[in-house]
This record gives sequence, structure tokens and C-alpha cells, in this order.
Amino acid sequence: MMDDLEIVFRDEHFIAINKPSGLFVHKNVIEPKAPHALAYVKELNKGLVWPVHRLDRPTSGVLVFACSKEATALLSREFREKRVRKTYHAVVRGFTDEQGAIDHPLKTERGKEKKQAVTMYRRLKTAELPYPVGPYATARYSLVEATPVTGRRHQIRRHFDHLFHPLIGDRVYGDGRHNRFIREMFGVGRLLLSATRLEFTHPFTGRDVHLRAKVQEDMGRVILGMFGEMFV
Repeated sequence: MMDDLEIVFRDEHFIAINKPSGLFVHKNVIEPKAPHALAYVKELNKGLVWPVHRLDRPTSGVLVFACSKEATALLSREFREKRVRKTYHAVVRGFTDEQGAIDHPLKTERGKEKKQAVTMYRRLKTAELPYPVGPYATARYSLVEATPVTGRRHQIRRHFDHLFHPLIGDRVYGDGRHNRFIREMFGVGRLLLSATRLEFTHPFTGRDVHLRAKVQEDMGRVILGMFGEMFV
């Protein structure tokens, strides 16, 4: 796995990788023997590293680690203060509006209270496949670019499910019929969500950092097959 990890940024303070779908960020108590990105990046760095933010296990894309506690604290502050811009690309069921703002409070991880959650999005492309999935004669999909303003757990996945446009490959909030159809059609069963860009001000140099991660091959195969171009 480590040989396959794409490094998208590296300096003395930070390392960013293009995390594959299915890889945990750090050791998971439920699956303690499962591989995780923290161990691989620690080996790459030949020393301790700290994850600055999270990506869900099924989500691929830009994941940043810090090489010191000071770097972790400084960049974590930028995340908390919403000064980090995150961009995701996803394939969802149905035709979304051309653009929109999803302002829908979400329960916290403890599930007791709701907090403000906002996701901006724009539709890049639509596809209508001539196959009946569910009650309709055709299957419709959208390729969307999403920018979360807040950082709630599963925010993009839950927000698009709220719009009745669940992400393809989502086993928690998605549509099982469409998940199966795409898996059978393209041989891809993963969540079709990728963190493609991450932008922040480097806390040590003051320079703007623009990180980019290519959509990985399996998700790219679906996008090409559906929409004819990558658009990402």
C-alpha cells in the first residue's frame, strides 16, 4: 500500500497524500488490524506525524499530516476558524439544481444536539443512462463539486441525502439499487466522493498553499463512463 501512496505536498512541516478509498486515517478500535494512513506516513517521514483533519474511510483525496505538534496546532486552528477551503467532487443520484447552498443542521457525533452545517455546491455535468433502476425507465446522475463551509461528520453525504440526491456508493445514506447498478455496470462499489482540493495559508511561511489530488482510477472510470470527460 505504501508504494501506491501519492504524495501531493511535502516540506519540513507538512506531508499531504492522496488517500485511497477504504483506508482509515488512523488506527480504528473496531478494526485494530486494518491498515491506516498514519502508519504509512509515519514510515515515509521516518518519524512522528499527526493528522490535522479527517477523511471518512470510504472517501479518497487530500489528507494532511503535520510533522510537529506546533505545526499541528497552527494548521488545526485554521481549520477551526474556517480559513481552510476544501473542495470535493462526487457522483450523486438524480439531476441536482445547477448550484445551491445546503443549509441544514446536523446532529453531532454523540447524536444529542444539532449544529449548523452548510455546504455550497455546483453541478458540473449530468448523465442519463438508458437502464431502468427502480420505478423509472432511465437512471439519472449528476457530477457535483461541493465546498463544505462547516465540518460536520459525514456532512456532504448527509446533506445530499437530505436533498434526495444521495451519493453513489454510500452504504449508509445511499440508494442500494443505484449502488448495485453502478457496481455491476462499472465494477466499482466504493463511495464516489473525493477530496480533490485543499487550500490554506502556510502558518510558517505565510504563503498560500494549493493542494490538488487527482480522482483515483476507480472513481475516474465511473466519471468517464457516465459523463464522457473527467471534468475534475
